[in-house]
Amino acid sequence: MATANKVTILPCGAMTADLTWLLLKPGRSITDRSSKNNPAPWVDVPTHCVLVETDEGRILWDTSCPRDWEDRWGPTGLQEFFPYDKVSDSEYLDSRLNQVGVGLDQIDKVILSHLHFDHAGNANMFKGTNATLVCHEKERDFAFGFEGLFTGAHLKTDYEELTFETVSGDTEIAPGVTLIETPGHTVGTMSMRVDLPDTGTMIFTSDAVYMGESWGPPAVPAAIVNNLEDFYSSVEKLRGIQEQTGATMVFGHDADQIHQLRVAPEGSYT
Repeated sequence: MATANKVTILPCGAMTADLTWLLLKPGRSITDRSSKNNPAPWVDVPTHCVLVETDEGRILWDTSCPRDWEDRWGPTGLQEFFPYDKVSDSEYLDSRLNQVGVGLDQIDKVILSHLHFDHAGNANMFKGTNATLVCHEKERDFAFGFEGLFTGAHLKTDYEELTFETVSGDTEIAPGVTLIETPGHTVGTMSMRVDLPDTGTMIFTSDAVYMGESWGPPAVPAAIVNNLEDFYSSVEKLRGIQEQTGATMVFGHDADQIHQLRVAPEGSYT
């Protein structure tokens, strides 16, 4: 079986938000009557990108949030619900790439798990580079197809001037790297499977699974779900792959897990 060569997780700081956006769970975000007067808990919502090195070149998975988030998100109101306020200068994507010695011109493919503001926020960094931008066909059609500047967490400013190649279905995009169709969060959300020689299989769920508590079992949905039936089907699809391969699961926004992983600039997986 073909494998990739190396995976480097690039932690890019955190937004903060009401936990209910991420988790609809009794006892956590859904309170009982003894807690009905307590405010909903606000939690860290970490954001990360992933650099994958293969025999066919470098792949960047997602692009996190932009430096100008407060202005960029202003027309949407998202900055009030998801402020990107736990990030240092060294944690923005451009800083992280500098720390691992990778220039924009050294990235061959940029894969967007979906086109929400916290995943496609720095896609414009690759305008005019040789990188091929890739997303799911249904995601592109939706993201470019609605009227106006934004809908939900899709903000055209992030991507409207870019050209995307699209995939549909589960797609091997490079040796040891497979994009997995996992809709539910959005119509075209994808997860990424990376097979490595030493670590084995890693699955980066993006927002198909927000956090360990979402994964379960049983799976726990979130307030931001485009299609609940698809959400459950995608989680169980990923669970089947995990059970078959013993994969290390890396969830989209898990505030505890990000501190347990080997991350840039010091750590990586081979």
